[in-house]
Amino acid sequence: MIARIFALVSVVLLASCDGLPRGAALQSEVLKSATGDHPDTQGDFAVAPVTRAALPRYAAWPTPQLGGLAWMPRQKQPANRIIAPGDTVSVRIWSSEENGLLTSGGQKLADLGDVRVAPTGRIFLPYIDEIKISGMSPEHARRVIQDRYSAVAPSAQVMLSLAEGRKNTVSLVGGVGAPGSYPMPDTDFTILALLSQGGGVAQGLNNPQIRLHRHGRIYGTSVDNLYARPANDTTQRGGDKVIVQADTRAFLSLGAAGQEARHLFPKDHLTAIEALSIIGGVSDFRADPKGVLILRHYPARSVRKNGQGPDNLRMVFTIDLTTADGLFSAGKFRILPGDLVYATEAPVTAARTILGLLGSAFGVYNVATQGN
Repeated sequence: MIARIFALVSVVLLASCDGLPRGAALQSEVLKSATGDHPDTQGDFAVAPVTRAALPRYAAWPTPQLGGLAWMPRQKQPANRIIAPGDTVSVRIWSSEENGLLTSGGQKLADLGDVRVAPTGRIFLPYIDEIKISGMSPEHARRVIQDRYSAVAPSAQVMLSLAEGRKNTVSLVGGVGAPGSYPMPDTDFTILALLSQGGGVAQGLNNPQIRLHRHGRIYGTSVDNLYARPANDTTQRGGDKVIVQADTRAFLSLGAAGQEARHLFPKDHLTAIEALSIIGGVSDFRADPKGVLILRHYPARSVRKNGQGPDNLRMVFTIDLTTADGLFSAGKFRILPGDLVYATEAPVTAARTILGLLGSAFGVYNVATQGN
């Protein structure tokens, strides 16, 4: 029986080298394929510690493409309505003349009806021919028309009302309470004002994102950015299309982490500490707090050999949660979409497993000997 126990112990010790069941790799195993004397000059990948001294250098590196969507700051406009081609104007003329060109038979009002503004920006009106009114405010256009009519009807007083066409409306496509087409009340009509008219952002959207389609280009930012920075609440232009959608950016967590899953970005910018909080931290009994790894893939255009960027397409950033510098630095290190947060397993976990197997083996032996 003793010989059998020693044989079992030998098997356990041999298994502890490679075949021991584990849920994550050791830090040394993940990084063992790195070659070279300096951690920033590896062949297969580069290893970069997250420290206070290194943070400014990492922050200056070109970042992977995050969507390529620019945004425009607000350019405050006068709160005027501007007539555009496609709009419709309604013209009425009051005159005190008994028998004038515009009124007769005791009538005082001549209703010229609705007139659509042509692509040239002009409208045709009786007795004064064509007149360009696009680019004018309704009040300015009214005065211009009245001045032109004064030559044929000195007492004429013009009333003008405006109904916006497509070039003076904006479309709210989705992600709000009431999507639809909305006329611009004036030229200082902003994104947030449009969202308000559309019933606000729909409930349940993760970190709602704004997508603005204008003249064949797409611009993007988040709703939170507009809330926090009024200068980014850009002014609308006629024909704009606005879409509100959920933020689909995500990072992954694996290994001895609180969760092994795909996690959406709950806000625009996320730090390593915040990411660890989202995944439930690392396992108290399995994880190596000195071996939290951030694996990131950079595009070839970002790689630099002069220290002004990553010198490898594949980077492994290491975080030590047992030091104040590591914790503070992790609170400044930015997580990017597609990053993998990997919690390595502590070497002591393997020792615990071995001891557990040995304990089980001797337990079996004790049961066997007691039975005899």
